[in-house]
Amino acid sequence: MPDKTAPTIKKGGNPFGAHRVLLPKGGLPQPAVKIDNCMDYLYDNEILVDVDTLNIDSASFTQIKGEAGGDFEKIKASILAIVGERGKMQNPVTGSGGMFIGRVAKIGPALEGKTDLKPGDKIASLVSLSLTPLKIESVIGIKKGTEQVNVKAKAILFESGIYAKIPADMPEKLALAILDVAGAPAQTAKLVRPNQVVAIIGAGGKSGLLCAYEARKIAGVAGIVVGLEYSKEAVEKVKEFGFCHAVIQANATDALDCYDKLMKATGGKLADVVINCVNIPNTEMASILMCRHEGMVYFFSMATSFTKAALGAEGAGKDITMLVGNGYTRHHADTTLNILRESPVIRAAYEKMYA
Repeated sequence: MPDKTAPTIKKGGNPFGAHRVLLPKGGLPQPAVKIDNCMDYLYDNEILVDVDTLNIDSASFTQIKGEAGGDFEKIKASILAIVGERGKMQNPVTGSGGMFIGRVAKIGPALEGKTDLKPGDKIASLVSLSLTPLKIESVIGIKKGTEQVNVKAKAILFESGIYAKIPADMPEKLALAILDVAGAPAQTAKLVRPNQVVAIIGAGGKSGLLCAYEARKIAGVAGIVVGLEYSKEAVEKVKEFGFCHAVIQANATDALDCYDKLMKATGGKLADVVINCVNIPNTEMASILMCRHEGMVYFFSMATSFTKAALGAEGAGKDITMLVGNGYTRHHADTTLNILRESPVIRAAYEKMYA
């Protein structure tokens, strides 16, 4: 007998998911105001996933948690309201989403032979929840101290969507936490060169620590890696890991103070590469002022205003390259997962928090 619970298959899906866009018509899923999250049907070039956990983007979760005063029921209600309104988890304040882990439920027939997936495979999405059709049945809980939200839900991956199979050598919640920020250390590995000065804003955070590890490895013995953190506790945490040559306690919204402290820490050298990993607004100018002429600023933070960054650099007379925090670069999942395999201290710390 046919499976009455199986979704109806439709044809004609756009590879980038434009067929799911409801408002505005003719757009793409990420900038769309509303997308179709109906799970009763599946386009033949889509993948249906039973979702267990959402890893909400740090900037988004910080905003939602702050507005809710830390109250779980209010956080839950906010997430359900956003998904109910938009058909996807896209914070209307930050514009950002996150990612999920789940188990493949159904693969559209047009993708047969074009994917290495099969029903039952456990995967992490490597595309943002801000463009992913999502239907939440219930929010079960939030893992304390993280942005991980346990849910009973379904999601759609488009033909162009990227993903990673959950590795067998680590817990899935650990892999999710790491893959959520995989773009940052992988981009760091591409940007940093031997002997350079590297400044990392938010060096004690989930992405910042991974960036510090990569930067130290590549900059080498003649390089200088400087970490910046807001609190004394976070500064001590970064020092304990030992990936930064110097650690500065500073408020990243105070650009002049950050500039002065960096110059003191490096003996008068500005950074060749500045990596911004914080989840709060108004840190653009600190990043810009700390960067040398013709250097690089990588804004991984989704709290960044690129208007402020572009016009601020112009106003400060800074001829620098600024890179949008693209969460994807080739082989970023492997690069980042390998950090856990290479560094027992990072793995132990992340397992304690996320696994």
